[in-house]
Amino acid sequence: MEFSVSDEKTVPEEVNTPQVVNMTNAGAESVKAGLVRMHQSGAKNIFADEVGMKQSGTSSLKAHTVSAHESRIAALKADEVNLAKSVVLALKAEKISLQGNAALVAGNNISMRDGYSLAVAGRDVRAERIETLVLLAGNVEGEVNTLIDTRRAILAGTIGGLLSGLVLLAGSLLFRRRK
Repeated sequence: MEFSVSDEKTVPEEVNTPQVVNMTNAGAESVKAGLVRMHQSGAKNIFADEVGMKQSGTSSLKAHTVSAHESRIAALKADEVNLAKSVVLALKAEKISLQGNAALVAGNNISMRDGYSLAVAGRDVRAERIETLVLLAGNVEGEVNTLIDTRRAILAGTIGGLLSGLVLLAGSLLFRRRK
C-alpha cells in the first residue's frame, strides 16, 4: 500500500497562484495555494502544500500536510494528516492521526482515538477506544471494537466464493440443455 502525494503536483503551476491564503468567515469555490489557513470557512476544492483548518469544511482536499480541528471534510488525500474532533468521509494518507469520526480510512501508519469508522485499512494501526465495522491491518495495537477483522474478512470471502461456486455449479447441472 504505497502512495504519496509528494510525487504529484498538489498545487497546479499557474502564474497567479498565491503563496498564502487566509480565510475567515468566508467561502470559495476553489482554493489553490502553497499554504491555506481557514477559520469558520468553507471551500468546495482545496489544492495546497499545507492546510490548516479550524471549524471549517470542504468537499475535496488534496495536500501534502493537513491539520484540522472541529472541521468537516468529504474527501481528503495527503501525505500527513492530523485531525482533532473532526469528521471525514474518505481519507487516504501515508501517516494519519485522527481523533473523531471517519467513514473510510486508508493509510500506512494510522493512529485513531475516540472515534467511529466504517472501514479502516492500514499497515500499522494504533487505536484508543475506536469502533469500526471492518478492520484490515497488518499490525494492530490498542483497543479496537470491530465486527469484521482481517481474519474474518478472509474467511467470509473464502466461504462466499465457495458457496457462490457451488450454486453456479448446481445451477449449470440442473438447467443444462440436452441435445
